Amino acid sequence: MDKRMRTSREGSLLAAALLTGGLLGQTALPPCPAAPAGYEQKLWERAWQLHHQATVVDTHVDTTSLVLDRAFDMGPRARTGHVDLPRAAEGGLDAVFYSIYVDTRFYGDEAALFANPPMTVNEDWPRPKDPGTANGSAKRALMMIDGLLRTCERYPERMTACTSSAELRAAVKAGRHAALMGIEGGHAIEGDLGLLRLFHKLGVRYMTLTHTLHNEFADSCAPAEPRWGGLNTLGVKVVQEMNRLGVMVDVSHVSDATFFDTLRVTRTPVICSHSSMRALCGHKRNITDDMLRALAANGGVVMINYNCGFLDEDYGKNASGRDATRRIQEKSAREKFAEGSPELQNALAKLDERFPPVARPPLSRLIAHILHALEVGGADHVGLGSDFDGVPCVPEGIDDATYLPRITYELLAAGQSEATVKKVLGENLLRVFAAVEDKAFALRGEAPFMNAGAADFAPIAR
Repeated sequence: MDKRMRTSREGSLLAAALLTGGLLGQTALPPCPAAPAGYEQKLWERAWQLHHQATVVDTHVDTTSLVLDRAFDMGPRARTGHVDLPRAAEGGLDAVFYSIYVDTRFYGDEAALFANPPMTVNEDWPRPKDPGTANGSAKRALMMIDGLLRTCERYPERMTACTSSAELRAAVKAGRHAALMGIEGGHAIEGDLGLLRLFHKLGVRYMTLTHTLHNEFADSCAPAEPRWGGLNTLGVKVVQEMNRLGVMVDVSHVSDATFFDTLRVTRTPVICSHSSMRALCGHKRNITDDMLRALAANGGVVMINYNCGFLDEDYGKNASGRDATRRIQEKSAREKFAEGSPELQNALAKLDERFPPVARPPLSRLIAHILHALEVGGADHVGLGSDFDGVPCVPEGIDDATYLPRITYELLAAGQSEATVKKVLGENLLRVFAAVEDKAFALRGEAPFMNAGAADFAPIAR
């Protein structure tokens, strides 16, 4: 659509919000509760008001996995997990990019699987020796998209599926939770640019180029040995086709080489949907200060991850050691005693006593990462990407979505301006989202990028 059509559409969306009472005060602010222990009441009241008046966006929530695998119902308030509709409303969580997470177990090298089509319709497709799960990656993503859309259809007065920044803002103004989608794991497209286009049509608005494995077009930060040395020729096409479509490019999970290759070839700002600061915790999933400066120069945003292991290096080491030792002893117990037997239950209970969970880091550790990112990258380049419902541990004091106003309080208490806090809570991400949409509009006459067989796997010039 051209600029006038976009303006008209946005105007109609905002008019709809007005008719539902959205712009006549948005939804009334929930009453401010008493300040948490150790918090100053007046500053808490200011933070509460700012938080609930701001547009709060989280770019990475994994509740979609629970919806698909455990038939989790987001409608009622749950006693476990991090996010449901009541807790999102209480915590002022206005908009979420729900993760279309494709575990690496579903990965098969699909490019090899479909590399040599049969000569006639009567011949079978040749298959490589170890193809993985044929089409497993794409099917898993489709099933998860279906789960989220079913949830939106079930609660239409409370939750709206959105595919643009204008729709997001209109949903929030109408008092509805805005649900968007981001693919986590570029292997979901199975190396096929056509599948990327189809996922865009289904509403996907960002894609994490890799997860914890190298795929057909990009290297991940997880394996020690590179496959492509960053992006390959297909990877460049993937990034630039995402630019053409209006899908945000997400460089969380990628190798450092892939990160810098992506910044060289992208035509839009990029995001790190859920990464923290390597200067404060040396995990390779985090980004370095140099990477953050490059991201800021690109106009992009890093969304800070709440995962304890990405925030506190000591926690990560202690938890990994504890878990490894406990797994060995649990395996021994399960081999010794019958499943479900009193003897096994007793042995597992004793293991729980011997290996208590490692103490979680405090909320101040998460705040330290946000403040460091603001110092290094600047106020326009930091946001929130919790990884709620996708990680085993979040810091003390941010136990679920209802605790989110505490982040606002802590940032104000640290001397950040209200304008900066609003940027971190959501405006920075919304700026990038709109910029990516605008670039797609500008590229609307460009031909789609197409797969080219073996030529796609050539290295790129660096």
